[in-house]
Amino acid sequence: MEKPVFWEKAKKHLIKKDRKLGKIINNYKYDFLYSKSDPFYTLARSIVGQQISVMAAQAVWNRFEKKIKKVNPENTIKLHHMSLKSCGLSRQKITYLKSLSKSFINKEINTKKWNNYSDEAIINELIKVKGIGRWTAEMFLIFNLCRPDIFPVDDLGLIKGISKCYDIDYPIDREQALKMSKKWIPYRSVATWYFWRSLDPIPVEY
Repeated sequence: MEKPVFWEKAKKHLIKKDRKLGKIINNYKYDFLYSKSDPFYTLARSIVGQQISVMAAQAVWNRFEKKIKKVNPENTIKLHHMSLKSCGLSRQKITYLKSLSKSFINKEINTKKWNNYSDEAIINELIKVKGIGRWTAEMFLIFNLCRPDIFPVDDLGLIKGISKCYDIDYPIDREQALKMSKKWIPYRSVATWYFWRSLDPIPVEY
């Protein structure tokens, strides 16, 4: 597992800029974000993780992986609705996973052309797929493409991590979070990952 090329540089930058965040970074010296590099896997896992805790998402995902054996669009589309339901997936998330599978099979999602796209251009492409909102697209940019400066301001874990780190009442509003995030530019993905890490015994992955 390789860490992103910018990871060590980002850590130094953030430690220098922000003492409190620096403390979290120093607590997890050997942990880092790593990409699964399979776009379908990341997006499917992000859909499963929508609006539930990291641990709940992990439990549902483990059951899904066990049932499907190999996570890919073809196997997901073939899996019966009841099999997916038995993994703990809601009707809505099952629809989203099927829709995502279709988009890959019909080549509506073509990740190869995204290398030269800006973050926003990729988000705009992804949110055309049913079940993919901005948050899911941002998870993809962080965990699959390893883009360094993504700040998923609507993520509850991130907001919780920020509130805990700076000892401020949860939840802080998005405007305050965005304002605070300015000092973590151009490595907001890394800052976000450490805020998540400070809350969970297992590193977040998609």
